[in-house]
Amino acid sequence: MTAASPTAADSGDARATPPEAPQGRRFEPDLRSMTRINLRPIASPMPLGFFTIAIASVMTGCLQLGLFDERARAAVAFTVLPAFVLQLLVSVLAFGARDVIAATLMAVFAGSWLPYSLIMLSGAADGLQVLGVFNLALLCFGALMTAVTRPKRALWLVLAVSLPRWAATGLAGITGAEWLTRASGALGLVVALVAMYTAFALMLEDMRSEQVLPIGRSGPAHLAVEGDLSVQLRNLERQAGVRRTL
Repeated sequence: MTAASPTAADSGDARATPPEAPQGRRFEPDLRSMTRINLRPIASPMPLGFFTIAIASVMTGCLQLGLFDERARAAVAFTVLPAFVLQLLVSVLAFGARDVIAATLMAVFAGSWLPYSLIMLSGAADGLQVLGVFNLALLCFGALMTAVTRPKRALWLVLAVSLPRWAATGLAGITGAEWLTRASGALGLVVALVAMYTAFALMLEDMRSEQVLPIGRSGPAHLAVEGDLSVQLRNLERQAGVRRTL
């Protein structure tokens, strides 16, 4: 009698095909055992970004309120110009930290300081009108960003107080209304206060590894800080840098 030839299962062949998942169900292995975490020497750049917003807003707000003479425009522009470089740096670091919302917001803020400084320095014809339209464009951007930044309550709050300032600055540049210019200056100081508080709260949190002053995170932003490793690895295979395409 001829002996039956051994199967892959009988011989313990490691190449045996694993059982397929039931049709209609997606098999996703536990990624924790296959994950390696590499710590990068990078601190949170957000306090720097918010402090930069605060300082630049104070300088431009004081000019709009008339606390500086009109001849001080060039000097104010020179003090605001470094804000472009600092916030651009914050944006690059935030992209590296995979925070697209914070990176985009800081990049747009950086882009807002550069044209302001160049127009104030050059004294270009109809510069204020051009800046007015530019600020109204920023208003549209900010309105869209508030829809996605709500879980990041610190970013959302800075945006929320920036919206009326962009609106007042834009309308003041187009119409030339003095009272709108003053209102924009006052709103600039409000933006500075909110940004200063946010920067200080984030810095304390980073130094003590716990929340000291309320920031108001919710949803994914809260889980990113308070959640365990399994929360951080959720949907990892579909994130940028892992999937094939952006």
